[in-house]
Amino acid sequence: MGSANPSANANGNANEGDESLADGGELHKFIFEGLPVRGMLVRLTGAWTQMLQRREAAGGYPEPVRRLLGEMSAAAVLMQSNIKFNGALILQMQGDGPVKLAVAEVQPDLSLRATAKVVGEVADDARIEALLNVHGQGRCAITLDPTDRQPGQQPYQGVVPLNGEDNEPLQDLGRVLEHYMLQSEQLDTTLVLAANDQVAAGLLIQRLPMQGESNLAGRSLASEEDEIGRNEAYLRIAMLAATLKREELLTLGADTILHRLFWEEDLRRFPAQTGITGPRFACTCSPGRVGRMLVGLGREEVDGIVAERGEVEVGCDFCGAQYRFDAVDVGKLFVPPADQGPGSGTVQ
Repeated sequence: MGSANPSANANGNANEGDESLADGGELHKFIFEGLPVRGMLVRLTGAWTQMLQRREAAGGYPEPVRRLLGEMSAAAVLMQSNIKFNGALILQMQGDGPVKLAVAEVQPDLSLRATAKVVGEVADDARIEALLNVHGQGRCAITLDPTDRQPGQQPYQGVVPLNGEDNEPLQDLGRVLEHYMLQSEQLDTTLVLAANDQVAAGLLIQRLPMQGESNLAGRSLASEEDEIGRNEAYLRIAMLAATLKREELLTLGADTILHRLFWEEDLRRFPAQTGITGPRFACTCSPGRVGRMLVGLGREEVDGIVAERGEVEVGCDFCGAQYRFDAVDVGKLFVPPADQGPGSGTVQ
């Protein structure tokens, strides 16, 4: 959540095969029989358009920012599904350009939300360097926040710069995350991402660990370094995946994409995750969470806002919900429950 100023923000045509347009989206998992390679394909439809529509009241985002957030949302779903983590996966990009911050968050049940903070003018053709890495200070972070986190336990976080091995600025989110996976998990990964105002989609191909699980949550796999960039099966399949064009990813259904790319491979597909088991938009903001944020600001500051404006209004950056607290509501926040009288009912 953000600051408690009035009006302040708080961290808060059908295509081929697009049966999920009225739903949140669809996730397809598959493996290549007998090969140490797995893959996933995600298409966010209703989930993505809901997120954009909810931001329209606040002015929306420039097209390059919408595209970036869509690709981040698709990538975050793929990564959450890949590690099966019991907690939130938060993909965050922070930089020194006109986009100060971009965030996509996915829960274990694949509910997701995304937001961005734009502080300057965005060029129509801006890519990652022009959006977040103008002076080389941009960073990409992935945070794993456990659902059952104990007091004092810190979430796991991995951070990489928005530059490649030779310090060249990376312009494509897929390349940034491939670099992250090599640094953090020591696993070869290929990502193809695309987004427009109707669909956000992604294809992930990854070499399976030769032993044990991946180390995104802190496990060591030093022996995996010997396999990086050398597995012939992975390299062949990754080359096929890289031929997928952005427009194909956005307009073709999963069946068509997978057949066109891998028709010569022995592919085993698992049941698609759609509806309540698939990716969908959901926001975790609530009056209670906003109230706790206001308590954290302190009684004096919150009372000062009420005295000046008549109420405190906090808007959620993620879903656009507005929460208003008048003097009675604020009083209740700072009074023990046993001493509280009836509320005003102003909180929305």
